[in-house]
Amino acid sequence: MSTSTRVDVDVRDNATRLEAAIPTGPGPRRRHVALADCVGTAGVAGLVAVLALWLHNGGIQGFADRGGAPTELGRLTGLVSCYLLLVQVLLMARIPWLEQTWGQDVLARRHRWVGFASFHLMLAHIVLITLGYAAAADSGIWRQAWELITDYPGMLLATAATVALVMVVITSVRAARRRMRYESWHLIHLYAYLGVGLAIPHQLWTGADFASSQTATVLWWSMWIAAASSILLWRVAMPLARSWRHRLVVESVVRERPDVVSVVLAGRDLDRLGVRAGQFMQWRFLTRHGASRAHPFTLSAAPSPTRLRITAKEIGDGTRALAALRPGSRVLIEGPHGIMLAERREHRDVLLLAAGVGLTTMRGLAEEISAEPPVPGPGGIRRPSVLVLHRVRSRSDALFVDEFTTLARQVDVQLRLLPGPRTPQSGWWGGDVPLDPSTALATAVPDIADREIYLCGPPDWMRAVRETLRSLRIDQRQVHAEEFGW
Repeated sequence: MSTSTRVDVDVRDNATRLEAAIPTGPGPRRRHVALADCVGTAGVAGLVAVLALWLHNGGIQGFADRGGAPTELGRLTGLVSCYLLLVQVLLMARIPWLEQTWGQDVLARRHRWVGFASFHLMLAHIVLITLGYAAAADSGIWRQAWELITDYPGMLLATAATVALVMVVITSVRAARRRMRYESWHLIHLYAYLGVGLAIPHQLWTGADFASSQTATVLWWSMWIAAASSILLWRVAMPLARSWRHRLVVESVVRERPDVVSVVLAGRDLDRLGVRAGQFMQWRFLTRHGASRAHPFTLSAAPSPTRLRITAKEIGDGTRALAALRPGSRVLIEGPHGIMLAERREHRDVLLLAAGVGLTTMRGLAEEISAEPPVPGPGGIRRPSVLVLHRVRSRSDALFVDEFTTLARQVDVQLRLLPGPRTPQSGWWGGDVPLDPSTALATAVPDIADREIYLCGPPDWMRAVRETLRSLRIDQRQVHAEEFGW
């Protein structure tokens, strides 16, 4: 291992730290499934409560009035849109027990789906309310729309909120995101919070459903307070408190490859930070150009009480700036995030499949898992067996070869490279020789059915690997993966 990184492999020390972390009691899958069921039930119950309040406030009876049908449907779509907007905020509030249940990648996808649903319902609300009010007043649609904006309390702010949310939604469409830098997209996406904030006065001042009864008032205020408190606690207060407590600074910057750099960070009481191998954090380096934006980077070594290490490929402004960091630079952190954890598995032995820089996640997992105390399993009582298959274009692209060699001298860790270009003949396995990835994988890992499997790499590569695992009849509950693309 390169001593310049000052990230030491000490299996005995890691084993001591991990003894208390080995899960006991009900399996991790069952616990997370039970929690997911509870959260899903609560979400449906909240939606049912919103619909019940709409019915209680004359939702069906109002259809008989002049313009009543579009008006009542406008009320309903507005209420559901507002509820989904609150759910959308909670999904990305970085609430730890939500993230540990589904993972941030799944939450991000659901946040996107819920966001689009809320947005379309909001547009339907605007159109239907305008049509209903115009019919009731025997007025033109555009005239009625103007009167709503200028005469009703909070409607100017609501219009500004609509503009902000439209801008966020447009830039969230995949075609638009591909044309934008991550930093620009992230800055625009923050306007969603502005849109939510500007919409509140309209809902409280002119939304009869929000103040129609004490029950409705308590329900809506409770949901708003819960959403706002979650954002303030988990996205503002906790990151600031953790950054102040652990005082992370850049210790050194190491060039691993021409396009890959590692940053070693020193801090205090990092064993109390709660971060584990396989997880990632949001990093905000307090330099001239880095303080305004946070970037997600995965740990590339098992954490120690005094040091953390991240490794990234230079593919954008944020990653290229890592190489220019100077020792002593202060760091603000948010997290830890992610569910690529050793403790989530139910098999002792593991297979780690990585492509390219995805090995950064596997490097820490291999160290942590291999350091666990001996436990019973197929073949007797021993430490876990860790097999790492690293897909690379060429052997010169391989990462951490010396570090894996050091690990292999102490514990049962094997690193095998899969070099060569990806071709239709070799699929995700790669190489110049035509082969069937299913056959190659089953031959390389004959006990694959008895191993927990972790994937990290480009999304299309991971999808291809999953197809191969399904063809081998591997239980998909054994497969762990997170997609970090934006």
